[in-house]
Amino acid sequence: MISIGCTSWGDHHSLYEGVSAKDKLKVYSEHFPIVEVDASFYAVQPKKNYEKWAEETPESFGFIVKAYQGMTGHNKEEDPYFSTEKEMFEAFVDSIEPLLHAGKLRAVLCQFPPWFDCQRPNVEKLKRCRELLGDLPCALELRHQSWFDPKFREKTLAFMKEQQWIHTVCDEPQAGEGSIPIVPEATHPDRTLVRLHGRNKEGWTFKGENWREVRCLYRYSEEELQEWAKRLQFLSRQSKHVDVAFNNNSGGDAADNAKRMIQILGIEYDGLAPTQLGFF
Repeated sequence: MISIGCTSWGDHHSLYEGVSAKDKLKVYSEHFPIVEVDASFYAVQPKKNYEKWAEETPESFGFIVKAYQGMTGHNKEEDPYFSTEKEMFEAFVDSIEPLLHAGKLRAVLCQFPPWFDCQRPNVEKLKRCRELLGDLPCALELRHQSWFDPKFREKTLAFMKEQQWIHTVCDEPQAGEGSIPIVPEATHPDRTLVRLHGRNKEGWTFKGENWREVRCLYRYSEEELQEWAKRLQFLSRQSKHVDVAFNNNSGGDAADNAKRMIQILGIEYDGLAPTQLGFF
């Protein structure tokens, strides 16, 4: 089963003509069966948010929840909100309980920073992170090129399998050490996550004030989507579920690209409003 959606639900202007902000998730879920929650990276969300989001979406809808930035080492200094690592993880796990209760949690996405390279202390950090998240389905996104260097690639994938990490397969600009190649290999029999960031090389490394507006400014071409359709079909033979999140949101291209991918693959999802299926 291939489920296609986008990261966040607020940025896809082509979906929301005349729609108020409070109704955007409900409308989004009429178009796509999954979404990635990005707000959870910046702050551990209150339970009431997840309760609301679960109530607003169809029974079959799924959430990929991005782990809080302190959990994955993006905060280089001590976290101001939690006194211990254990407390931080426990607060995060407790916050997403409404999604677990509703059967709507697809995965916790642990995206590690681009400076998190392949060395022994970081391997131990991954083990500790996986242990603290317990039995939750956990997707791992590595961003430093060293993990997939030819001498480490197979060991990295074997480690993910051993630790029961869901592999996050990425498409992103090839812009030095802080970017990884496409590695279309599943590490978990139940699920694989695919994140499509676009291929804007200059935007990917841009350090200016408005870097968020240009980092994922990219529209996938028909040829690129066709290539990815083949990869998704390949991955679907390795994992029971393949979740795909288009993250090229900067210019509002993610929703259009995601819809086109659904059409290329000839997928129709149960639970979507029938009038939306033809909007390609």
